[in-house]
Amino acid sequence: MMSHWIIAPVILPAVMGALLVLLMRGDLLLQRIFSTAATVGLLGIAIALVWGATQTPAEVYFLGNWPAPFGIVLVLDRLSALMVLLTALLAIAVQLYAIGSNWDARGRHFHALFQFQLMGICGAFLTGDAFNLFVFFEVLLIASYGLMIHGGGKDRLRAGVQYVAYNLIGSTLFLFALATIYGITGTLNIADLAVKVQTLPEGEMALFRVAAVMLILVFAVKGALVPLQFWLPGTYANAPGPVAALFAVMTKIGAYAVIRFGALVLPPETAATGTLIADLLMPAAIVTLLVGAVGVLGASTFGRLAAFAAIASMGTAFIAIAAFTPQATAAALYYIIHSTLAGAALFLIADLVASRRAHDRLTEALPPIAGTGLIAGLFMATGIAVAGMPPLSGFIGKLLVMEALRDQAALIWSVILGASLLIILGFARAGSTLFWKAHASGSREPATHRPEGLAFVATFGLLAGLVVLTVFSGPVMTWLEEAARLAHDGADYIAANRLPEGN
Repeated sequence: MMSHWIIAPVILPAVMGALLVLLMRGDLLLQRIFSTAATVGLLGIAIALVWGATQTPAEVYFLGNWPAPFGIVLVLDRLSALMVLLTALLAIAVQLYAIGSNWDARGRHFHALFQFQLMGICGAFLTGDAFNLFVFFEVLLIASYGLMIHGGGKDRLRAGVQYVAYNLIGSTLFLFALATIYGITGTLNIADLAVKVQTLPEGEMALFRVAAVMLILVFAVKGALVPLQFWLPGTYANAPGPVAALFAVMTKIGAYAVIRFGALVLPPETAATGTLIADLLMPAAIVTLLVGAVGVLGASTFGRLAAFAAIASMGTAFIAIAAFTPQATAAALYYIIHSTLAGAALFLIADLVASRRAHDRLTEALPPIAGTGLIAGLFMATGIAVAGMPPLSGFIGKLLVMEALRDQAALIWSVILGASLLIILGFARAGSTLFWKAHASGSREPATHRPEGLAFVATFGLLAGLVVLTVFSGPVMTWLEEAARLAHDGADYIAANRLPEGN
């Protein structure tokens, strides 16, 4: 039984974040030691939760021992456990990079904000209540703003304000949606909603559809779906490298929320919404993929190239999610794991390049940089993964998505393959400017740069994760298919809440 451990991924970073602010704010070394220890502890807990979710049906932690749907609940199933584990794995790599590159010393409270960010992300994945999903969204929004402007700078501050403004609009819309849903159903517990939506009277279905569309718009903001993706390129391109890498999992919260609500509360067979949600998501996802691919091809800086690659990856993931079938959801989850690791690695490589040059523009060839051969190798491997070329996991992920949507092959396959070609061309252009032309120009020898062994270890660790995901794609997909089946079935999730009859 894992029930008492379910709250640990929320409590551990929350307590550690407070301790870092109150007791260690003047000692960077202590902050590094304790914050890293907490993140390693989070990883250990996440592994245990995945093991527990694999062995048993969904479990619930009742805060204050108040029963659902009246109390706050955290729910552990395969889907939520997977996302917490993905967050912990990414957090370890990002934190090691921040320490190795000395990014955490460029401003105050980096490690405290980092822990509060992990608290918000893990809470969003584990909560079984729609209102508390909003609460955790706000927690991670506040922490992410602090991380976004870490180190200062006019451009970073402007991008941070834009980021907060867009997300506050999303938060306001989220509150309107929750108020409407509560007014109709009398509950915000996700499992309780799944039951009550099935029995809504005809007169309330139209209003519920409006609330459902507002919810999807909120999740589209978080997931950077067109036309609500405008905040992402500037935010991610101007954020510190390790912060942008951590943000690679934040867009996945929007995808996770769509899977959770789409499978339980808003499935296509529900009379209240029918195929409305899928009809909205699919075209938006296709356009998002194309916008991201074109952005990669035309990016003027390395940071914007990585940001548009993140948008393209969300388009591919949402194409699979919009099908709302267990097979497509399993493919989406595999691609989400891949794109999180690959996207984070790309942002770290962009930071390695930017830290060795005055800028990261792709409009001119500059002299070679220190460690250019190693960084070029990292860039090539990551580019192969992001573009979806064999033999890495991006290729497998896109094949899985296309296979899951075989009935729409003429459109979906053309879009995915065409976008992949544009992304390949974009990476080829960027790589030739950053590395090949630098040597071909006959410029001076690369300048020396302080050793960053830990930063390279973190980047290689993310790429190693992609290799593991590729080698063990069979067992991973078997596990994900069961996770997707349980998410769409929903019986265990609802039963775990032990909802009294008549609620």
